[in-house]
Amino acid sequence: MHARFYAPDITPGADLVDLPGDEARHLTRVRRLGAGDEIAVFDGRGHEYRARVERAGRAGVRVRVLEAVTPAPEPSVAFTLVQAVLKGDHMDEVVRDAVMMGVAAIQPIVTARTQVSLAALRRGSAVERWRRITLASVKQCRRAVVPEVHPPKAFDEFARARNDPGTLRLMLVEPGAGPPTTRDAHALPELPKPAAAQLLVGPEGGWAPEEIEVTLAHGFVPITLGRRTLRADAVPVAVLAVLCFVWGEL
Repeated sequence: MHARFYAPDITPGADLVDLPGDEARHLTRVRRLGAGDEIAVFDGRGHEYRARVERAGRAGVRVRVLEAVTPAPEPSVAFTLVQAVLKGDHMDEVVRDAVMMGVAAIQPIVTARTQVSLAALRRGSAVERWRRITLASVKQCRRAVVPEVHPPKAFDEFARARNDPGTLRLMLVEPGAGPPTTRDAHALPELPKPAAAQLLVGPEGGWAPEEIEVTLAHGFVPITLGRRTLRADAVPVAVLAVLCFVWGEL
């Protein structure tokens, strides 16, 4: 398979396109490619093309677009992963794997038991790092759409936001931690396939009781993935895999 590169400036019918600086350096310094080599380029909006490197050097990389190709299909359900920020490298791994599973967007949130503050996230470069990880995962799994990684929000700001009536809102809770209305994974096929779904996943310490109350009041459906307690970083890929199977997206 051809090496894949992100070229957001491709326009319909264009013959030539310049790669962004990071992609140009990756092509020349990491992949050791040059003029004459064939590659694939995608615009991040669902279009992919077979291309040939025309020029590669200090002045940048220019490629000639040869033909459109069919990228990996996107899920018909627009999944947004709303993830409480995890500690260490775990959040990076969640972003990588969620993109691989086909999410349309990732919304990091800070909850009562999140071990990093919203101010610290905003001061640092976490969002930029997650966006780089997103792009790397898109390239690896052969998607042609780059999911949006939104700036972090406080839990209350997210939970109380207005929601599209066509969006199914699911809150993942630990076994025994949710209200009596909590459903388990066996009940997921009973939920009608939505146009969009928000998957709300908590931090390592779980949800505070008041957070569960707030989300239920704002239309979230509490679900659990069975009787075993999963690691917080394992929950997103597990629930995405289950829902993709149930809704015929695999």
